[in-house]
Amino acid sequence: MKSIKFDKTGASDFSKTLHSRVNEYFKTSNKDKHGDRSMVVKTIFMLSAFFIPLGFIGSGLVTSTWLLFGLYILSGLGMAGIGMGVMHDAIHGSYSKSPLINKYLGYTMNLIGANASVWRIQHNVLHHSYTNIDHGDDDINAPFFLRFSPNAKRYWIHRFQYLYIWFFYGLSTISWITTKDFVRANRYKKMGYFKADGDFRKEILKITAWKILYYSYALVLPLIMVPLPAWIIILAFLSMHFVTGILISLVFQTAHILSATTFPKADENGKIANEWIKHQLATTSNYAPKSKIFSWLIGGLNFQVEHHLFPNICHIHYKKISNIVAETAQEFKVPYLEKKTFLLALGDHVKMLRQLGRA
Repeated sequence: MKSIKFDKTGASDFSKTLHSRVNEYFKTSNKDKHGDRSMVVKTIFMLSAFFIPLGFIGSGLVTSTWLLFGLYILSGLGMAGIGMGVMHDAIHGSYSKSPLINKYLGYTMNLIGANASVWRIQHNVLHHSYTNIDHGDDDINAPFFLRFSPNAKRYWIHRFQYLYIWFFYGLSTISWITTKDFVRANRYKKMGYFKADGDFRKEILKITAWKILYYSYALVLPLIMVPLPAWIIILAFLSMHFVTGILISLVFQTAHILSATTFPKADENGKIANEWIKHQLATTSNYAPKSKIFSWLIGGLNFQVEHHLFPNICHIHYKKISNIVAETAQEFKVPYLEKKTFLLALGDHVKMLRQLGRA
């Protein structure tokens, strides 16, 4: 992954013009690139949606199985909202001007059972740097039974992946809260991301401590307080994560694994025959650009093109700058991929999964 390089013969006129126009937009509108009060409101809303149902469950007042499942699933929706609309901006450093605020709000990732430090490497570094590049983008480096790239090895089972993928999407956050962070932290250590003596050991201890805290209030306390069989409580807890996993997977995967997006391959010298900014436009797609409520709920991630080009800009600005990006791309004859609705993007994602399973 470290050997992959993009064409750096010089920033193109497209890149210079686009950045100039986006900067001019913020200058003339007198707006800050970071979040505003609306982000504070969203943060309070999403954290409340996650913690209030869990607090009610932990109080021991829940005696109905259906109410237990309903509260856990509601908490799962809040968990997805935190992941997409709060911690995502914070870890990218776009939530606030203050690095300290970004740091602490990034810990909301830890509060929902995953780990901010591991995510930062997986997402900020690998996914954003090497989008849709096999063995580079860790979001498409899947287990053998899933094939997310035409450059990955194909097995016979892949012809059915469009049918069973939903089950594994649902398991994605369950994997996060159990083994995934430890496995990836160990791999990233081998890749050189934990260089100083003791860094890796400290990180493993931190991951473990955060997970103990998470399990304490999300599962152990309910097991102690709720007067229902343990297997029902555990099943309800898993249902919360299954809902979250489905939601987060679909939001991210339908932006990159589509029939129109490309999956570039580096040459023998590890070079990609494109500059980074054009690579992002070729490997990323928007969807449902006119749906304000949907965009609010998923943290503006329906504007994935703008997010990949300007990850340092808070998602509340994506809608406005998307017009600038689209017009500039059209002017310079650079692809700008977009689906009118989420359902169209989802349908195309399924189509691509079938295609990857066949060829």
